[in-house]
Amino acid sequence: MRMKNMTQNQTQSTSANKKISTYLTMIVLIVMALAVTALLIAVETYFVGDQLAAGVLAGIGLIALMLSVFLLYQSKLQSAQVKIEVPKVMTTIECKCGGKTVREFQRGDYVYKELDVPCQKCPTTKQMITAIYREIKEKEKTFNV
Repeated sequence: MRMKNMTQNQTQSTSANKKISTYLTMIVLIVMALAVTALLIAVETYFVGDQLAAGVLAGIGLIALMLSVFLLYQSKLQSAQVKIEVPKVMTTIECKCGGKTVREFQRGDYVYKELDVPCQKCPTTKQMITAIYREIKEKEKTFNV
């Protein structure tokens, strides 16, 4: 049950990571709207006869438009690169006779919990959880030659 929930959370978090933030999208769309407005005002000002003001407004509009498109592109690339990897959580079960087994964590496991499952070597004694830990995979090391 817990592992199913973890995999569902993983898929939800990875699908959420592929999307661009709503706040970022809204800010970029507002900046784009302001940039287009500045360009339209620049065209109108040019036809009225004030070329200097029209040039300034056109420059501001073009720069804002280019920056907002660049920001959308970069945030899309960055969100595609983010990957979250959830490590496995393992439970170590030991018996008084020295028998030791390792299995995946199950909901309700805690250290020093006595299990009703009998040992494979000595079926009369109960087993106990002695450790709960997560597996850490070492990253591959690359050497520059």
